[in-house]
Amino acid sequence: MKKIAETERLLLRELTPEDAEHFFNLNQNPNVIKYTGDSSFTSVEEARNFLKNYKDYERNGYGRWAVVDKSGHTFLGWCGLKYHEETRETDIGFRFFEEYWNKGYASESAAASLNYGFEKLNLPKIIGRAMIGNTASIRVLQKMGMIFDREFDFDGNNGVIYTIEDLRK
Repeated sequence: MKKIAETERLLLRELTPEDAEHFFNLNQNPNVIKYTGDSSFTSVEEARNFLKNYKDYERNGYGRWAVVDKSGHTFLGWCGLKYHEETRETDIGFRFFEEYWNKGYASESAAASLNYGFEKLNLPKIIGRAMIGNTASIRVLQKMGMIFDREFDFDGNNGVIYTIEDLRK
C-alpha cells in the first residue's frame, strides 16, 4: 500500500484488493453512482477482482486512490487521477459514501490530487468531467479553480468538461 498524499484530515493511498468490501458498498448506493455512468458491482468478489486487475498505477504511474480519514482510519471513498489513452487527457474523479458528502472531503482530496498531479507527475493540464445534473461535483471542480471548457456526450447524457493548467509551466 503506497501513500500518495496527506492533508490535515485525510490520507490518500493506492487502492488494494483489501478495499473490496468498501468499494462494493460504495457502489451499492444509487445516489453515489447516479451521475457516474457506472453500475454497481454484483458482489464483493467482483469488486476484489476489479481491484486486483486495476493496472493504472503500473501503466501510468497514478490512478484513483483510497481516501481514508486519518483520525479513525475510516475508508471514506476514493479520489484521484485517471489517464485516458483515447483522448490523451488526465481527469480528476472522486466518489464518497453519502454520509460523508458536504463535509469538504471531495474538495480536500481533489486539491491534494491536483497538487500531486502538477508537483509530482509534472502534468501540464488536468480535466474534470461531470454530467450537467451533478451540480455538487461541478461545484467541487469550480472550487479547485477549474474553468469550464466544453460540453460532451457523457454516456448518452449531457456532460461538461472543466480544465486546469499547471501555471508554473
